[in-house]
Amino acid sequence: MVGAVALTLAMPASTVMLTGCNDFLDTLPLNDVVLENFWTEKEDVTSVLNSCYESLESPESIMKMAVWGEMRSDNIDRGNSGDFKSKDEQDKIITIVSNHDLSEMSKENLLPTNSLAKWGIMYQTINRCNTVCHYAPIVEEKDPNYTVAEMKSNIAEATFIRDLCYFYLIRTFRDVPITFEPSIDDTKEYQIPPVSMMAALDTLIADLEKVKDDAVRRYVDDSRMTNTEAALSAYENSSRVTRVAIYALLADMNLWRGNWDECIKYCDLVIDFKKEQYRMKKENLGDLTDMFEYDGIPLIRESRTGTTSCGNAYNQIFGTGNSFESLFELYFKEGQSVKNDFVNNCYANGSNGAPGHLFVAPDMKYSEVIEGKNDLFAKNDCRFYETMSKESDKYYITKYVNSTVSLDVSNVTDERSLKLSTSKRGDLTSNWIVYRLTDVMLMKAEAEIMKGEEGYQRAFNLINSVNMRARNFTSTDAQGALSFDNYKQSRETMEQLLLDERKRELMFEGKRWYDLVRVSMRDGDTRHLVTEATEKYQSSNKNAIMIKLGNPNIIFFPYHRDELRLNTYLKQNSAYSDSEDFVNN
Repeated sequence: MVGAVALTLAMPASTVMLTGCNDFLDTLPLNDVVLENFWTEKEDVTSVLNSCYESLESPESIMKMAVWGEMRSDNIDRGNSGDFKSKDEQDKIITIVSNHDLSEMSKENLLPTNSLAKWGIMYQTINRCNTVCHYAPIVEEKDPNYTVAEMKSNIAEATFIRDLCYFYLIRTFRDVPITFEPSIDDTKEYQIPPVSMMAALDTLIADLEKVKDDAVRRYVDDSRMTNTEAALSAYENSSRVTRVAIYALLADMNLWRGNWDECIKYCDLVIDFKKEQYRMKKENLGDLTDMFEYDGIPLIRESRTGTTSCGNAYNQIFGTGNSFESLFELYFKEGQSVKNDFVNNCYANGSNGAPGHLFVAPDMKYSEVIEGKNDLFAKNDCRFYETMSKESDKYYITKYVNSTVSLDVSNVTDERSLKLSTSKRGDLTSNWIVYRLTDVMLMKAEAEIMKGEEGYQRAFNLINSVNMRARNFTSTDAQGALSFDNYKQSRETMEQLLLDERKRELMFEGKRWYDLVRVSMRDGDTRHLVTEATEKYQSSNKNAIMIKLGNPNIIFFPYHRDELRLNTYLKQNSAYSDSEDFVNN
């Protein structure tokens, strides 16, 4: 339990990594007496389960989720890494990630020594979850106050977190070791062969299928709460694992596996759940001025009924957090020992006093939006103005950083017409969203497109709903709205529409690189990924990077040198095995 699944993958079992838990978790080496004395009541299970959440929301964990899913894509470029106010601030950044390693990664110069290729934090979380799944049934037999239903729901929570970590690992490294057995002492050797990506997906899907109906549907009845009240009072419904969160993860895994019907089935379960939740709210509260049904799916409006002032959707989803649309997000609050250092230090607007803003958006991608000449964003797309801010020819990332946004996109002619105003966070309490409703809607759209022409209209309706909300449209007849006739002619045009909408909607949320990888695997080549990912490069070595990314193996990370030394079953990704660093070390 105490090391990163030890697995001899990341660290020995005697390494203390757990925080905020019972003193038992700091007692090493473990032995049968200690174990027998600890696992006796449900509070012991709760303590270790809480540590699973804590590990998942650690700065290193969020850094890996974000960087693995974004940095190599066209969404992110290196920021002004030297802009530190003091050495203390620089040291704070370096504890999250090495500037050198980020720079090398941004140049597609990944080596097996790069710290971003270390996966220990994920296996640490996995091992805690394995421990909960192993001991919860034992505690249920001992503690009469620990019911079977509670035990099963706790196992469902731990299973989701464990399998989510594995899902990040296989999308990043492709083939990874998988075990559901905990490392609980120093005597067990973990030399485990890696499992191929598709076999791993099959294993994880089956694992989640077994527990999906055991998870809690809602921890708090928020049917009589406004969205604002629910976000503040019923946050556990999105910050803890629920059945609908498991459905979202199953939809995502099935999308990667190419199980289109299964993906659609789980997306529909999520969408139907949200429809019912909305119906109950309306029944109890009357019409909700901050929501609208787009093609029958309830979403938070950019502007409340009766006003043209937008930003409401951003403010609820990313400002306050734990919104109606949230399915699972990592929750941070004032006074909590664990902070979201990643967002504050890496996605920071240059004017808000943040020390580093390590990441920025590539400037050449987002010019002339207000003039209506941008290829990606329409000039009335709220997401552009909410997501980034231009200062000194740089586009700083403001998603999560802004706590509130207000703007008017009813008649955009210039910057003044936007009436844009924002407020920045003064703390480190920005949540990190893993799954939300529009993500699932776009998953379903992708699966519908992959099934063939008969699904194009259904896919378009989903994509269009997301797009309409962002542009503050409530009618498909709005001037400039998307038209199905412009995209229905081929799978390629529909797929590009889908990928562009996912980019607009989920930008900087750790999704884009994985989207490009998924398409490459489906197509059997990296041509689309190369075209998209290299648009941000303007240097003389762009052609060399394009050639490098043409290798289908290089879209996955190398195994870190330390992992190769510890687990002899691991064989280096062929795209990296001839690197000088690997050969000489």
